[in-house]
Amino acid sequence: MSEQQAAQASGPKVKKFMFVNRKAPYGTIYALESLEVVLITATFDQDVSLVFMDDGVYELLKGQQTKGIGIKNFSPSYRALEGYDVEKLYVDQHSLEQRGLTEKDLLVPVEVLDAQAMGALMQQQDVILSF
Repeated sequence: MSEQQAAQASGPKVKKFMFVNRKAPYGTIYALESLEVVLITATFDQDVSLVFMDDGVYELLKGQQTKGIGIKNFSPSYRALEGYDVEKLYVDQHSLEQRGLTEKDLLVPVEVLDAQAMGALMQQQDVILSF
């Protein structure tokens, strides 16, 4: 059996996808689009991780009230990620600190990483998409 045939016989290759959310949850489509792409990628049994940095940390903030701006609050959708086997959620420590937030302010369990650890994690990925 050739190498190519062996690879095909073993099934599709799982790649490591990292999605980096940097934008505030409302006012643009980036946060919602990222969530949709994450869910689609996860349904194809890929290794998915999700990073929140800069204003992206606000996507996970508890108690979001969007009625006043006339937009549906989609933040509870992050609780459904576990059902799609998306359990690797990371938050940039500096971004949290800059905004006066802690892990307790967030909707879902995350791993808070400093810049060095975040960089090392990014080095391990096959694909990184930033929103």
